[in-house]
Amino acid sequence: MVDSSPSSPPSERTGTVPAAGPPGPSDPASTATLVLALVTTAATYALVVLGSTVRVTNSGMGCPSWPLCYGRLGPIDRFHALLEQSHRYLVVVVTVCAVATVVAAWRARRRHAVLAPAGVALGLVLVQAGLGALTVLAKNAPWTVAVHLVVGLVFLGATTVSAVSALWGPPRLTGSLRALGRSGWALVLAVLATVVGGSLVVANGAGGACAAWPLCPARASGLADWQLAHRSLVVLAALGLGVFVAVRWRAGSSRWRASALAALGLFMLVAAMGAASALTRAAATWQDLHLAMVALLWVSVVASACLAAFDATRGTGPGGAARPVVGA
Repeated sequence: MVDSSPSSPPSERTGTVPAAGPPGPSDPASTATLVLALVTTAATYALVVLGSTVRVTNSGMGCPSWPLCYGRLGPIDRFHALLEQSHRYLVVVVTVCAVATVVAAWRARRRHAVLAPAGVALGLVLVQAGLGALTVLAKNAPWTVAVHLVVGLVFLGATTVSAVSALWGPPRLTGSLRALGRSGWALVLAVLATVVGGSLVVANGAGGACAAWPLCPARASGLADWQLAHRSLVVLAALGLGVFVAVRWRAGSSRWRASALAALGLFMLVAAMGAASALTRAAATWQDLHLAMVALLWVSVVASACLAAFDATRGTGPGGAARPVVGA
Protein backbone atom coordinates (compact mmCIF):
# COMPACT_ATOMS: atom_id res chain seq x y z
CA MET A 1 0.00 0.00 0.00
CA VAL A 2 1.41 3.37 -1.02
CA ASP A 3 1.49 6.08 1.64
CA SER A 4 0.03 9.19 0.01
CA SER A 5 0.54 11.45 3.06
CA PRO A 6 2.91 14.38 2.58
CA SER A 7 6.47 13.52 3.40
CA SER A 8 7.91 15.34 6.41
CA PRO A 9 11.02 17.47 6.01
CA PRO A 10 14.38 15.83 6.69
CA SER A 11 14.80 17.75 9.96
CA GLU A 12 11.61 16.23 11.38
CA ARG A 13 12.45 12.67 10.24
CA THR A 14 16.00 12.72 11.64
CA GLY A 15 15.48 14.95 14.65
CA THR A 16 18.12 17.42 13.55
CA VAL A 17 18.00 21.16 13.09
CA PRO A 18 19.32 22.28 9.71
CA ALA A 19 22.00 24.93 9.60
CA ALA A 20 21.03 28.30 8.26
CA GLY A 21 22.14 28.90 4.70
CA PRO A 22 22.57 32.05 2.68
CA PRO A 23 19.43 33.96 1.75
CA GLY A 24 17.63 32.68 -1.30
CA PRO A 25 16.91 34.65 -4.44
CA SER A 26 13.16 34.46 -3.75
CA ASP A 27 13.58 36.84 -0.81
CA PRO A 28 15.35 40.04 -1.95
CA ALA A 29 14.85 41.59 1.49
CA SER A 30 16.97 38.84 3.05
CA THR A 31 19.76 39.53 0.58
CA ALA A 32 19.49 43.24 1.31
CA THR A 33 19.63 42.53 5.04
CA LEU A 34 22.82 40.51 4.62
CA VAL A 35 24.51 43.20 2.53
CA LEU A 36 23.40 46.05 4.78
CA ALA A 37 24.44 44.22 7.96
CA LEU A 38 27.94 43.68 6.54
CA VAL A 39 28.21 47.28 5.32
CA THR A 40 27.03 48.62 8.68
CA THR A 41 29.63 46.56 10.54
CA ALA A 42 32.41 47.72 8.21
CA ALA A 43 31.33 51.37 8.52
CA THR A 44 31.09 51.08 12.30
CA TYR A 45 34.59 49.60 12.47
CA ALA A 46 35.85 52.55 10.39
CA LEU A 47 34.03 54.90 12.77
CA VAL A 48 35.71 53.35 15.82
CA VAL A 49 39.13 53.51 14.15
CA LEU A 50 38.61 57.14 13.15
CA GLY A 51 37.48 57.89 16.69
CA SER A 52 40.71 56.40 18.04
CA THR A 53 42.65 58.57 15.59
CA VAL A 54 40.83 61.60 16.94
CA ARG A 55 41.83 60.63 20.49
CA VAL A 56 45.43 59.74 19.70
CA THR A 57 46.03 63.00 17.80
CA ASN A 58 44.28 65.07 20.50
CA SER A 59 41.72 66.26 17.96
CA GLY A 60 38.72 65.79 20.23
CA MET A 61 38.33 69.54 20.64
CA GLY A 62 39.18 70.31 17.02
CA CYS A 63 35.57 71.45 16.68
CA PRO A 64 34.52 73.16 19.93
CA SER A 65 30.90 73.48 18.75
CA TRP A 66 28.30 70.85 17.77
CA PRO A 67 26.96 69.72 15.32
CA LEU A 68 28.66 72.23 13.01
CA CYS A 69 32.38 72.94 13.18
CA TYR A 70 33.04 76.64 13.64
CA GLY A 71 29.59 77.17 12.11
CA ARG A 72 30.55 75.46 8.85
CA LEU A 73 29.27 72.36 7.06
CA GLY A 74 31.97 71.96 4.44
CA PRO A 75 35.64 70.89 4.66
CA ILE A 76 37.74 72.50 7.38
CA ASP A 77 41.22 73.79 6.57
CA ARG A 78 42.64 72.79 9.96
CA PHE A 79 43.94 69.25 10.61
CA HIS A 80 42.30 68.64 14.01
CA ALA A 81 39.01 70.19 12.92
CA LEU A 82 39.00 68.11 9.74
CA LEU A 83 39.46 64.87 11.72
CA GLU A 84 36.74 65.70 14.22
CA GLN A 85 34.22 66.82 11.60
CA SER A 86 34.96 63.79 9.40
CA HIS A 87 34.16 61.61 12.39
CA ARG A 88 30.79 63.34 12.74
CA TYR A 89 29.99 62.88 9.06
CA LEU A 90 30.80 59.19 9.32
CA VAL A 91 28.38 58.94 12.25
CA VAL A 92 25.64 60.12 9.88
CA VAL A 93 26.59 57.45 7.33
CA VAL A 94 26.59 54.72 9.99
CA THR A 95 23.21 55.88 11.31
CA VAL A 96 21.66 55.68 7.84
CA CYS A 97 23.11 52.17 7.39
CA ALA A 98 21.76 51.08 10.78
CA VAL A 99 18.27 52.33 9.94
CA ALA A 100 18.37 50.61 6.54
CA THR A 101 19.45 47.32 8.15
CA VAL A 102 16.53 47.38 10.59
CA VAL A 103 14.06 48.13 7.79
CA ALA A 104 15.43 45.34 5.58
CA ALA A 105 15.44 42.85 8.49
CA TRP A 106 11.83 43.77 9.29
CA ARG A 107 10.78 43.11 5.70
CA ALA A 108 12.77 39.89 5.29
CA ARG A 109 11.02 36.54 5.57
CA ARG A 110 14.04 34.45 6.62
CA ARG A 111 16.52 36.65 8.47
CA HIS A 112 14.43 37.31 11.58
CA ALA A 113 17.48 36.74 13.80
CA VAL A 114 19.06 39.94 12.47
CA LEU A 115 16.24 42.19 13.60
CA ALA A 116 16.96 42.12 17.35
CA PRO A 117 20.70 42.97 17.25
CA ALA A 118 20.11 45.44 14.40
CA GLY A 119 17.47 47.19 16.50
CA VAL A 120 19.85 47.31 19.47
CA ALA A 121 22.57 48.73 17.22
CA LEU A 122 20.21 51.44 15.95
CA GLY A 123 19.34 52.48 19.48
CA LEU A 124 23.00 52.53 20.49
CA VAL A 125 24.10 54.69 17.55
CA LEU A 126 21.53 57.30 18.55
CA VAL A 127 22.78 57.19 22.14
CA GLN A 128 26.34 57.38 20.86
CA ALA A 129 25.59 60.49 18.82
CA GLY A 130 24.17 62.16 21.90
CA LEU A 131 27.22 61.15 23.95
CA GLY A 132 29.47 62.57 21.25
CA ALA A 133 27.72 65.92 21.54
CA LEU A 134 27.95 65.76 25.34
CA THR A 135 31.66 64.98 25.13
CA VAL A 136 32.29 68.07 23.01
CA LEU A 137 30.13 70.34 25.18
CA ALA A 138 31.85 68.99 28.33
CA LYS A 139 35.22 69.72 26.71
CA ASN A 140 36.34 66.07 26.70
CA ALA A 141 35.67 65.42 30.37
CA PRO A 142 37.25 62.02 31.25
CA TRP A 143 33.98 60.40 32.28
CA THR A 144 32.24 61.41 29.05
CA VAL A 145 35.15 60.06 26.99
CA ALA A 146 35.02 56.74 28.89
CA VAL A 147 31.24 56.31 28.51
CA HIS A 148 31.43 57.33 24.85
CA LEU A 149 34.08 54.67 24.27
CA VAL A 150 32.20 51.88 26.05
CA VAL A 151 28.96 52.57 24.16
CA GLY A 152 30.91 52.72 20.89
CA LEU A 153 32.43 49.30 21.48
CA VAL A 154 29.09 47.77 22.47
CA PHE A 155 27.61 49.33 19.32
CA LEU A 156 30.35 47.75 17.21
CA GLY A 157 29.63 44.44 18.93
CA ALA A 158 25.91 44.73 18.14
CA THR A 159 26.58 45.36 14.46
CA THR A 160 28.94 42.36 14.45
CA VAL A 161 26.20 40.17 15.92
CA SER A 162 23.85 41.42 13.19
CA ALA A 163 26.33 40.52 10.45
CA VAL A 164 27.12 37.08 11.87
CA SER A 165 23.40 36.40 12.34
CA ALA A 166 22.74 37.38 8.73
CA LEU A 167 25.46 35.03 7.51
CA TRP A 168 25.09 31.97 9.73
CA GLY A 169 22.50 32.62 12.41
CA PRO A 170 19.46 30.48 13.23
CA PRO A 171 15.97 31.71 12.34
CA ARG A 172 15.54 32.93 15.93
CA LEU A 173 18.02 34.09 18.57
CA THR A 174 15.96 32.58 21.38
CA GLY A 175 18.29 30.85 23.85
CA SER A 176 21.49 32.06 22.18
CA LEU A 177 22.46 34.38 25.03
CA ARG A 178 22.15 31.57 27.55
CA ALA A 179 23.87 29.11 25.22
CA LEU A 180 27.04 31.23 25.17
CA GLY A 181 27.81 30.02 28.68
CA ARG A 182 29.92 31.47 31.46
CA SER A 183 33.22 31.08 29.66
CA GLY A 184 31.91 32.95 26.62
CA TRP A 185 30.47 35.84 28.61
CA ALA A 186 33.62 36.03 30.75
CA LEU A 187 35.72 36.32 27.59
CA VAL A 188 33.54 39.04 26.03
CA LEU A 189 33.51 41.13 29.22
CA ALA A 190 37.25 40.66 29.81
CA VAL A 191 38.14 41.77 26.29
CA LEU A 192 35.76 44.74 26.52
CA ALA A 193 37.36 45.82 29.82
CA THR A 194 40.83 45.41 28.32
CA VAL A 195 40.03 47.56 25.29
CA VAL A 196 38.50 50.26 27.48
CA GLY A 197 41.53 50.12 29.80
CA GLY A 198 43.92 50.56 26.90
CA SER A 199 42.02 53.55 25.58
CA LEU A 200 42.05 55.14 29.04
CA VAL A 201 45.83 54.74 29.04
CA VAL A 202 45.95 56.88 25.91
CA ALA A 203 43.31 59.33 27.16
CA ASN A 204 45.27 59.94 30.38
CA GLY A 205 48.58 60.46 28.59
CA ALA A 206 50.08 57.33 30.12
CA GLY A 207 51.20 55.75 26.86
CA GLY A 208 54.88 56.51 27.50
CA ALA A 209 54.83 56.30 31.29
CA CYS A 210 56.35 52.83 31.45
CA ALA A 211 59.19 52.12 29.03
CA ALA A 212 59.49 48.50 30.15
CA TRP A 213 57.50 45.29 29.78
CA PRO A 214 55.74 43.42 31.38
CA LEU A 215 56.42 45.29 34.66
CA CYS A 216 57.29 48.95 35.22
CA PRO A 217 60.49 50.18 36.88
CA ALA A 218 60.26 51.51 40.44
CA ARG A 219 61.14 55.03 39.27
CA ALA A 220 58.14 55.19 36.90
CA SER A 221 55.64 58.00 37.44
CA GLY A 222 52.17 57.60 38.87
CA LEU A 223 50.79 57.37 35.34
CA ALA A 224 52.41 53.94 35.10
CA ASP A 225 49.60 52.62 37.29
CA TRP A 226 47.30 52.97 34.28
CA GLN A 227 49.71 50.82 32.29
CA LEU A 228 49.89 48.15 35.00
CA ALA A 229 46.11 48.04 35.34
CA HIS A 230 45.74 47.63 31.58
CA ARG A 231 48.35 44.86 31.45
CA SER A 232 46.58 43.04 34.28
CA LEU A 233 43.39 43.16 32.23
CA VAL A 234 45.32 41.75 29.24
CA VAL A 235 46.33 38.76 31.36
CA LEU A 236 42.71 38.20 32.43
CA ALA A 237 41.54 38.43 28.81
CA ALA A 238 44.22 35.94 27.75
CA LEU A 239 43.07 33.50 30.41
CA GLY A 240 39.45 34.02 29.38
CA LEU A 241 40.25 33.34 25.74
CA GLY A 242 42.24 30.23 26.62
CA VAL A 243 39.46 28.80 28.80
CA PHE A 244 36.79 29.63 26.20
CA VAL A 245 38.68 27.87 23.41
CA ALA A 246 39.59 24.86 25.59
CA VAL A 247 36.02 24.36 26.79
CA ARG A 248 34.45 24.69 23.36
CA TRP A 249 37.09 23.13 21.09
CA ARG A 250 35.99 19.50 20.97
CA ALA A 251 32.30 20.27 20.47
CA GLY A 252 32.82 23.29 18.21
CA SER A 253 32.06 23.34 14.51
CA SER A 254 34.78 23.84 11.93
CA ARG A 255 33.53 27.38 11.32
CA TRP A 256 33.78 28.23 15.00
CA ARG A 257 37.25 26.69 15.25
CA ALA A 258 38.45 28.90 12.41
CA SER A 259 37.03 31.98 14.15
CA ALA A 260 38.62 30.95 17.47
CA LEU A 261 42.02 30.52 15.85
CA ALA A 262 41.65 33.94 14.21
CA ALA A 263 40.84 35.48 17.61
CA LEU A 264 43.87 33.78 19.18
CA GLY A 265 46.15 35.01 16.40
CA LEU A 266 44.84 38.57 16.64
CA PHE A 267 45.19 38.53 20.42
CA MET A 268 48.85 37.55 20.22
CA LEU A 269 49.48 40.18 17.55
CA VAL A 270 47.79 42.91 19.60
CA ALA A 271 49.71 41.91 22.73
CA ALA A 272 53.00 42.02 20.82
CA MET A 273 52.14 45.43 19.39
CA GLY A 274 51.29 46.71 22.87
CA ALA A 275 54.60 45.48 24.25
CA ALA A 276 56.51 47.06 21.37
CA SER A 277 54.62 50.32 21.85
CA ALA A 278 55.62 50.47 25.51
CA LEU A 279 59.26 49.52 24.95
CA THR A 280 59.83 51.98 22.11
CA ARG A 281 57.59 54.83 23.33
CA ALA A 282 55.84 54.59 19.98
CA ALA A 283 54.57 57.60 18.11
CA ALA A 284 50.89 58.43 17.68
CA THR A 285 50.75 56.68 14.30
CA TRP A 286 51.81 53.35 15.82
CA GLN A 287 49.38 53.78 18.70
CA ASP A 288 46.59 54.41 16.22
CA LEU A 289 47.48 51.24 14.31
CA HIS A 290 47.53 49.33 17.58
CA LEU A 291 44.04 50.58 18.47
CA ALA A 292 42.78 49.65 15.00
CA MET A 293 43.99 46.07 15.54
CA VAL A 294 42.39 46.07 18.99
CA ALA A 295 39.03 46.98 17.44
CA LEU A 296 39.48 44.16 14.92
CA LEU A 297 40.22 41.79 17.81
CA TRP A 298 36.99 42.89 19.48
CA VAL A 299 35.03 42.13 16.30
CA SER A 300 36.71 38.72 16.06
CA VAL A 301 35.94 37.82 19.67
CA VAL A 302 32.29 38.86 19.37
CA ALA A 303 31.94 36.89 16.11
CA SER A 304 33.50 33.81 17.71
CA ALA A 305 31.18 34.10 20.70
CA CYS A 306 28.17 34.37 18.36
CA LEU A 307 29.16 31.29 16.41
CA ALA A 308 29.68 29.33 19.62
CA ALA A 309 26.22 30.32 20.86
CA PHE A 310 24.63 29.48 17.51
CA ASP A 311 26.32 26.07 17.46
CA ALA A 312 25.07 25.32 20.97
CA THR A 313 21.55 26.49 20.14
CA ARG A 314 21.43 24.59 16.87
CA GLY A 315 23.09 21.46 18.28
CA THR A 316 26.02 21.51 15.86
CA GLY A 317 28.82 19.02 16.40
CA PRO A 318 32.40 18.79 15.22
CA GLY A 319 32.89 19.38 11.52
CA GLY A 320 29.79 21.53 11.25
CA ALA A 321 27.36 18.57 11.14
CA ALA A 322 24.00 18.94 12.85
CA ARG A 323 23.59 16.83 15.96
CA PRO A 324 20.28 15.30 16.98
CA VAL A 325 18.42 17.67 19.29
CA VAL A 326 17.46 16.05 22.59
CA GLY A 327 13.71 15.65 22.82
CA ALA A 328 13.13 16.54 19.16
